[in-house]
Amino acid sequence: MSNIEIKTGDSLELLRMIESESVDLIIADPPYNLGKNYGNNHDVKGFKEYLEFSEKWLQEADRILAPHGTIYVFMGFRFISYLYDILDQRLGMHFNSWITWHYTQGVGRTRGFSPRHDDILMFTKTGDFKFNLDAVRVPQKYYRDRNNMAGANPGDVWTFSHVHYSNPEREDHPTQKPEALVARMVLASSDEDDLILDPFFGSGTTLRVCQVLNRRCIGIELNPEYAELARRRLARPFRGFDSLDPRVNRMPKDLPRKGIGGLADKQMLLLNKETQ
Repeated sequence: MSNIEIKTGDSLELLRMIESESVDLIIADPPYNLGKNYGNNHDVKGFKEYLEFSEKWLQEADRILAPHGTIYVFMGFRFISYLYDILDQRLGMHFNSWITWHYTQGVGRTRGFSPRHDDILMFTKTGDFKFNLDAVRVPQKYYRDRNNMAGANPGDVWTFSHVHYSNPEREDHPTQKPEALVARMVLASSDEDDLILDPFFGSGTTLRVCQVLNRRCIGIELNPEYAELARRRLARPFRGFDSLDPRVNRMPKDLPRKGIGGLADKQMLLLNKETQ
């Protein structure tokens, strides 16, 4: 766990202590301001107060991000357009992708359509940023003898199952994110030994992924009980990520006997190397 640093306290105050342009990748899952109970605090701020809080921590994130760096921000529908405006217009960062995390289970509604996705904004510090496509390619549905022989770009709609409350990997946290979802960000936008920051680490998913994939990581969490939960999680043996993109194990249709193959095996080996 020597490559993982856990800081407990107010994220804005602790972000100000991090050196400028020292972080290669930021993965942030801030409170959505929807009234969730996070143990020692509730996710309830006034509309203006929440936007001011968002702009302050994003300003610090922009300051500490290296020129080749990337930030991914999870956000609910109510505030995501405002965060886009802060990142794009006020901070002048470079928009790359508006990612949709699609899941098959969620809150049910009898009036209106049930939500089945979360949004993730991907911005980069400059136009010259790190992106490792080969690390996150997915097998194609059909074999092609010329195009994308190494596998396809996963696109901006990602399907990962929730970590359900019945899942043995589920932690006692209301908004735990799937490990393989975060792993895609880490693999795509960083290299081994790079420094990753999660300013609201919650259940510790980013920390766990960085531990497995040999990245350095700073995690910040307001609730000391969640910080202790994350420490226990990091101390447990790794037995594989709690979810995977269902396409990873796909074999292209009509694959020749001496075709490319092997992509799923290579990615599974990478994602589960700690089990060897």
